[in-house]
Amino acid sequence: MDAADVVVITGASAGVGRAAALAFARAGFRSLALVARDEAGLDAAAAEVTAAGATAHTFVADVADAAAVERIAAEIERDIGPIGVWVNNAMATIFAPVELIGADEFARVTEVTYLGAVYGTMSALRRMRARNRGTIVQVGSALAYRAIPLQSAYCGAKHALRGFTDALRCELRHDGSAVRLTMVQLPGLNTPQFDWARNRFRRHPQPVGTVYQPEVAARAIVWAARHAPRELQVGWVSSMTIAANKCWPALMDRILARRAYEQQFSAEPIAAGRPDNLFGPVPSLARTRGSFDARAHRHSAQLWLATRGHGVLLAGLAVALLAAWQGWRRK
Repeated sequence: MDAADVVVITGASAGVGRAAALAFARAGFRSLALVARDEAGLDAAAAEVTAAGATAHTFVADVADAAAVERIAAEIERDIGPIGVWVNNAMATIFAPVELIGADEFARVTEVTYLGAVYGTMSALRRMRARNRGTIVQVGSALAYRAIPLQSAYCGAKHALRGFTDALRCELRHDGSAVRLTMVQLPGLNTPQFDWARNRFRRHPQPVGTVYQPEVAARAIVWAARHAPRELQVGWVSSMTIAANKCWPALMDRILARRAYEQQFSAEPIAAGRPDNLFGPVPSLARTRGSFDARAHRHSAQLWLATRGHGVLLAGLAVALLAAWQGWRRK
């Protein structure tokens, strides 16, 4: 990648997007375009990027607006420089059973999490194809393979993004294009997502399983932008969940039906009138980390192995862990 190229990150005002912006700056990328709805959060993220020695350009926009995304891409290329990396990271979710989710809420989660990434990909491709270079990073989730109850809208959007990405990858290969496409499948992360997501329950939502700091995800995104693997899974839980669902999907259905309701909520009650970010930003919560510092890991041994070419060892370990888990269940 050319050092003069611009890195575009959507959802950059908080969480993974904000952590990724800082990680790109620290990795030597000099020009970053940060996109989100929250102007104050973008300004704070830009200050962190500037302090790390890079130049930050902020764009206030909703990725669910295809015209706005295209307008930003054109402005970046005209005023800043060629887009070398585009990271589709913006997301929205709602914690609720299907029957308690409104049509407008399903549409909104889909428009942000899925269509926002589609629109970003399309705008990036219009520029990258002409130059026959560039990298698009789709920020996915283990939930793109294994859906869980109470997050049907989000899981559906991530599944759709994986399908879209696979189809586009085939098209690029067919055309002999040098544009690179990669998807990063993330685990549970300590981001503000759980502090501002819309929630139909009276308890505070929380990430399931092993929790990582968003900086772990950010390092994975930067590595994927540089090396463009077909897919990069982050965290043992992600790898095991994806492998288990491929081998025993019906068993996973039963386990999640029994356990996933309780696992997604802490004992902390939800404050009355708590704002959520489904249809508008919550500037007071625009930060990188969420409320789970005490249990969040700052490093991932699995990611260390995956990014050093130890794929066979990683797969063997995942199978061994799954076999051990199956043996434990039979006792």
